[in-house]
Amino acid sequence: MKRIFCNILIAALISCVTAFGQNQTITSALESCFNRIAATRDDSERIRINDSVIYIIDEYSRSDSVISHRFSSIRNLGQITSPDRKVKIITWNLTMADGSNKYYCYIIGNEQRGKQLRVYKMTGISSHDTIRTDILYTTENWYGALYYDIRPFRTGRQTCYLLLGLDYHDLSLTRKIIEILSFEPDGEIIFGRNCFAEGDRIKSREVIEYSSEGVVTLRFANDRAVVFDHLVPISSDKRNDRQYFGAEFSYDAYLFRNGIWRFVRDFDIKNKK
Repeated sequence: MKRIFCNILIAALISCVTAFGQNQTITSALESCFNRIAATRDDSERIRINDSVIYIIDEYSRSDSVISHRFSSIRNLGQITSPDRKVKIITWNLTMADGSNKYYCYIIGNEQRGKQLRVYKMTGISSHDTIRTDILYTTENWYGALYYDIRPFRTGRQTCYLLLGLDYHDLSLTRKIIEILSFEPDGEIIFGRNCFAEGDRIKSREVIEYSSEGVVTLRFANDRAVVFDHLVPISSDKRNDRQYFGAEFSYDAYLFRNGIWRFVRDFDIKNKK
């Protein structure tokens, strides 16, 4: 009975968020959960507290104003909305005692006007496997990442979304990802598309791996250009080990041309053309 009452209370609070756009009670509850997760060193306790976060976001993601509303003060919760207001993505991660990460992602699709919002819920776990660039991923085998920017683009007759993501893989390796999100006619979502061209090689996504001790920039220069640091090994004998790679003082890029994202080495970021 107590659990049922708590569930009803949280649902009522979510309604307040959607009705008024701001609700300090819900914000405080989420902040409290994330603060408690950060304060404990016990993995089972982290997971238990995170269950409360999942319940709140479950309800929130299905609210009428989820696309327009934003929790402005919660730093641990990634919230991005596409410029066309058709997609919102909510992500967060749970860092475990061994340095591995669990990722949680909600994709709210508003791609069809007049129809009910679709909510896609995914969980991913950092693994020692490389995020592959030659396959497609779905909600069933999603690799796990925090997405921090999104832009729509058209290829053929379809609107797709370019995502910029981050994976705190482990204590030695970090990944940044350039991903493509698309909605299938049957309502399912697909991660990846053969739209990345690097010379004669065609890839489904770009994965940038580097030392967790380093800082690597990956950002949109504009709607048709994604710019990132050129990476080099710290020494010649580390060429095959990405955990010893870091940023150099130059940039590479992917430029969108004729429906394809084409790789450009030594991109001049100051050249507006």
